Amino acid sequence: MPVEIIVHHTISDLYKTLGLPCENEIDFTILSIPDIHPQIPFQSPVLRADYFSFILTKDGSGIYFLDDNKFPFGPESIYFTNPGHIKSYELHDAKEAYIITLTENFLRENVHPDIFGEFPFLLAEIVPPKELSQNNFQEFDTLYKQLLNEFNNDSEYKNKILGNLFGVLLLKIKEKFWLNYNPIEEGNRNSQIVKSFKQLLESEFRKVLKNEQNETKLRVQDFAESLNMHPNYLNSVIKSKTGRTVNEWISKRTLSVAKSLLMSTPYSSKEIAYKLGFSEPTHFSRFFKKHTQLSPGSFRKSNQ
Repeated sequence: MPVEIIVHHTISDLYKTLGLPCENEIDFTILSIPDIHPQIPFQSPVLRADYFSFILTKDGSGIYFLDDNKFPFGPESIYFTNPGHIKSYELHDAKEAYIITLTENFLRENVHPDIFGEFPFLLAEIVPPKELSQNNFQEFDTLYKQLLNEFNNDSEYKNKILGNLFGVLLLKIKEKFWLNYNPIEEGNRNSQIVKSFKQLLESEFRKVLKNEQNETKLRVQDFAESLNMHPNYLNSVIKSKTGRTVNEWISKRTLSVAKSLLMSTPYSSKEIAYKLGFSEPTHFSRFFKKHTQLSPGSFRKSNQ
């Protein structure tokens, strides 16, 4: 029997799954794992979260599963997971451990507006647990406890304080583990998100060429929805790991397919415009001329 995957799992959904009270949408939380998982061993549901998770284990062990990867973790370790991936975890023991969950919105508003430019490692897709030396662990343990303390306070500046403390945590992670991370290198070699996006891009435009599509889905939000990601996050990953935005990838493929349809089919410019998702033929003509310096009609005549 196939495993059911919970998609678009929010932090509020996490609270409901754990049986914790939750009235509104949540952008940041830090919880003690022994408190939320009194029954050990524990097997989590399989889900595709739309938030980041940062787990620090002082005394405990288990396995976390990310897409088709399996990572055991033990005492004095830290790891994080990103939105958009299929994940679950098993807890074998959890005497002292913490989990921070937070959204991209919180990171941009309270840590840094260009969060992925400042901390590109946040877009890393495969993050095995990092075992820490005793001294290094003490630094992270102190930061997590400060974050937990501030989270439980009702300060007027609560989010700003949490954002600054979490910024220190990210700087420590960057300094100790990700100083030389190159997102383009990962994108070229083993980025599953980049691979999935490129495959989906080709699949959608292949439908256009074969006249198989019932509804044109060539917008950023269409690709993000198909990949179960927020459009901003998908665009950040693709731009960071390929050097081009999602719109630039779509535009390049749109132009290529438009040329092919103009040269090899009898479709009018108007028909081609609608096939490629343009709301008006004039928008298609402007787009085509901007990239080729020719109108679609002139291009067709010159390539007869």
